[in-house]
Amino acid sequence: MEVAERFFAAIQAGDLDAVRASYHPDARIWHNFDQLDQTPEENLRVLAWMVRKVKDRRYEDVRRIETPTGFAQQHVLRGVAPNGEQLDCPAAVFCTIEDGLITRLEEYLDTAQTAVLSR
Repeated sequence: MEVAERFFAAIQAGDLDAVRASYHPDARIWHNFDQLDQTPEENLRVLAWMVRKVKDRRYEDVRRIETPTGFAQQHVLRGVAPNGEQLDCPAAVFCTIEDGLITRLEEYLDTAQTAVLSR
């Protein structure tokens, strides 16, 4: 579960190099809202946008369980949107880990909760 701690701490800190280091080069990242696989570099572009948009990012109400192939985590991503509104985005993430690196990440969230970032 060290990978999970390191990965989410890196996102929270806005350390995209550490996020990159958590991914296997051939990893695939999938989201329920578009159902497309992203490469790590494609995902890092999205995370860079999120880091710019969401201040005081933090993962709260974290519930994480180890699975035979990695981990599952439920959390609420909280922060402050550019317009000063609060972001509260519940999400669930399922990760496959091989040799200490994320090889697959599947994230489920309701994009209505992120609308505050576009206002």
